[in-house]
Amino acid sequence: MRVPPRGACTILALLTAVLMTVTACGFRGRGGDTTDPNALTLLVPAYSDGTRARWQEIIRGFRALNPSIRIDLRVESWDAINEVVRTDLQSPSTTPDILNIDAYAGFAADDMLFPARDIVGPGVLSDIDPGFAGNASIGGTQWALPLFASTRTLFCNSDLFARAGVAAPPRTWAELTDAARRIQNLGGGISGYGLPLGSEEAQGETSVWTFGAGGSWSDGHRLTVHTPANLDGVRAMRALADAGVTQPNPGATDRKDVINAFVAGRIGMIEGLPPVLSTIAQRNPGLPLRTAPAPTKSGNPVTLGVADNLVAFRKGGNKQNAIRQFLNYFYSPPVYSNFVRAEHFIPITASGRRALAGDPVTDTFAPTLPTAHFYPSGDPHWAALQGAIRQQIGTIAQGADPARILDRIAQEAR
Repeated sequence: MRVPPRGACTILALLTAVLMTVTACGFRGRGGDTTDPNALTLLVPAYSDGTRARWQEIIRGFRALNPSIRIDLRVESWDAINEVVRTDLQSPSTTPDILNIDAYAGFAADDMLFPARDIVGPGVLSDIDPGFAGNASIGGTQWALPLFASTRTLFCNSDLFARAGVAAPPRTWAELTDAARRIQNLGGGISGYGLPLGSEEAQGETSVWTFGAGGSWSDGHRLTVHTPANLDGVRAMRALADAGVTQPNPGATDRKDVINAFVAGRIGMIEGLPPVLSTIAQRNPGLPLRTAPAPTKSGNPVTLGVADNLVAFRKGGNKQNAIRQFLNYFYSPPVYSNFVRAEHFIPITASGRRALAGDPVTDTFAPTLPTAHFYPSGDPHWAALQGAIRQQIGTIAQGADPARILDRIAQEAR
């Protein structure tokens, strides 16, 4: 949710590993002590410059209450963690005990994980938002613990709206195109809508549009790619790009670049996610911001919901008690809510939302949770599908036929 939640799975190595091992609480090497039931390794991605320090603070607090349990922390960049995990899982001695990642289904399919009920108490399980708990489950068994949530909502530059004569945020795609055209016509390097279809996280923007057409990447039993609704969503993106109301070269623009341009006041609308609020507060606190539900084909609100997860590997099975003690501590309301607030995401526990009442991220984004649709994270083939979307979907903004691109994505994801 790097910015927000993104991706990893044992079956997909996205990029060359860039190992950035970080030491905390007595690190003794990758994997640590595989025999000591009170020696745990925790492998996490960096969501921000402060992620490492926040985990270290949590570990110190836990060890003050549980001095017999040692926790070795490793922090990797999001660009590296996919390859790091794939490499580490080749041996029990290097497999982490607890992993923070998004895609978990491949690990569950390979019978590598503790069920969630074995690594936290029932109070934690019942506190988790039911939709996100379901997204962390396969066949009725919850295998992952959602860490925090990210959804999308439309961010609008109110000043550009006023200058362009756009009275209200658009609710439908037709209204979005009209508003974007008016803003684009202001000139001066201003773009109407930020459409990031570069390879960084193109599956996110694409899903906003396919879900907005009533589509899905799964029918509940198998992955679905070339469906009428998904095709509607992709064609709508192509039409927006063809209309010339987006930033230049949308097919090769990454999300971070669109966010930076919006924060600088050069784009009228983007699909925003929670950490953008903190970026605005830091870089351009005077930006005249208004938020609204993401426009859809019909005007009925739908949003993309994303959650990264914590999973625990069984390995020899002798570390379950220590894992359970640590994760119960982590999900206690004061610890959990402080971590979520600092990383600028949405809490996925009811107690966390109560604790964060009044927080700008929670107040802005928590109301979108009831309309969230999810990636099919419970399908072990989803990681391959999202990788294919990232690599292929941008070509529609360069003239490729949406139907053929969906067919190609489906082929590559097999």
